[in-house]
Amino acid sequence: MLISLVLGVVVGIVLGLTGAGGGILAVPALVFGLGWSMQQAAPVALIAVAVAATIGTIEGFNRRLVRYRAAMLMAASGIPFTTLGLRAAQALSQQWLMLIFALVMLVVAARLLKSQSAVATGVADTHFHAPVHVNAKTGRVAWTWPTALIIGGIGALTGFLSGMLGVGGGFVIVPAMKKLTEISMHGITATSLMVIALVGGGSVVTALAHGVTLPLTPTLLFSGATVVGMLIGRLLIRRLSQEQVRYGFASLVIVVACGLLLQVLLGHQG
Repeated sequence: MLISLVLGVVVGIVLGLTGAGGGILAVPALVFGLGWSMQQAAPVALIAVAVAATIGTIEGFNRRLVRYRAAMLMAASGIPFTTLGLRAAQALSQQWLMLIFALVMLVVAARLLKSQSAVATGVADTHFHAPVHVNAKTGRVAWTWPTALIIGGIGALTGFLSGMLGVGGGFVIVPAMKKLTEISMHGITATSLMVIALVGGGSVVTALAHGVTLPLTPTLLFSGATVVGMLIGRLLIRRLSQEQVRYGFASLVIVVACGLLLQVLLGHQG
């Protein structure tokens, strides 16, 4: 029980510091900390991340940052793909799932470091030629069929990864929306949290419908501790610079990914 609480708080702090991307650490935390398989850890991690994301979504609505139409479209297209992701997870071995997860984590870390390098050198990303436009007068997304396909595609990929790996998908949503839309970064993060809450919840329902059972006590403890940790992280972020948070998170992700790769190697040799 104590391990579940500690792990939940740590994951929550990372969520609070990084926004939508910290949920990627929830599954490795359960795998390493409690000795669970990827298949066991994924739905529990999703519940914790979805609950924490819901709280962030409420804050985003209060600040009028959530693009709820885009979020609902991503969720509507993503939730059906969670079934495909879940089937892929059940079909793959533990070693293959851990390998895929580790590679995803390394890609996330590389993007973080690349983004930080761009900021440090003064070469920042722009929304020039972004296919999803925001009306300058109304501040709303200019909805067209191409826009709907792009937003829906982001949601579908998020749903698949949520079902397969038990991740919220913020590491997909945030960079994709940043590159493909003219929505502000604050709006992207708030919208991403709503998608994570909806798709994460949908992924859990899908898993339960397919016969996945959840250990009640560890799930409640981990989820509750994650919420507490997220609130702590939101307080800590006021004392840390974005550079410190970005480098720290990227370093932690790399270390965890290497740990997963080591387990894959040892398991293969065994």
